[in-house]
Amino acid sequence: MQPTESAVVVRIPEAEPLVGRFRADLDVAAGLGVPAHVTVLAPFVAPNLVGDEMIGALAEAIASVRSFDVTFARVAWFDRSVLWLAPEPAEPFQALTDAVWRRFPDCPPYRGEHQDLVPHLTVGIDQPPDALESAARAIEPGLPVTATVSAAVLMRGSREPGSWHAVAELPLAPRPS
Repeated sequence: MQPTESAVVVRIPEAEPLVGRFRADLDVAAGLGVPAHVTVLAPFVAPNLVGDEMIGALAEAIASVRSFDVTFARVAWFDRSVLWLAPEPAEPFQALTDAVWRRFPDCPPYRGEHQDLVPHLTVGIDQPPDALESAARAIEPGLPVTATVSAAVLMRGSREPGSWHAVAELPLAPRPS
């Protein structure tokens, strides 16, 4: 049996019609059951630590950020090995990461392996450059994708296909009326 992990993400279902078929071929996370998303914090706590108290603390952190609208208007790259969509504005995603990390300081984003955190929606990673470039060319005419972000999701799964699933939906604070 594969070890189980958890992550906090913002699902972007509005992007699935445009990027879903590319993610299925180019992003292993898609095959694990992780939908199109922007990561808030991964890896998160060990799944055996997930309980009502932890989810309550996570919900408070998420609710410290207001709901917002986001547009994905361009493709971007990390070292020509990761193809992603750039969220505009990116700052609310960074605020979510900061809020969760402050509440759970033992869970640094990406295990602390990256100095600069750049919010992004991964389309493809560690695939042949020509496949990623072809996907980028096919996706660009379909942009922009717009979405309203009103919740984050705690997910749990393993490296087994289709194993990732939502554990809790965590609302952001409502916008002022």
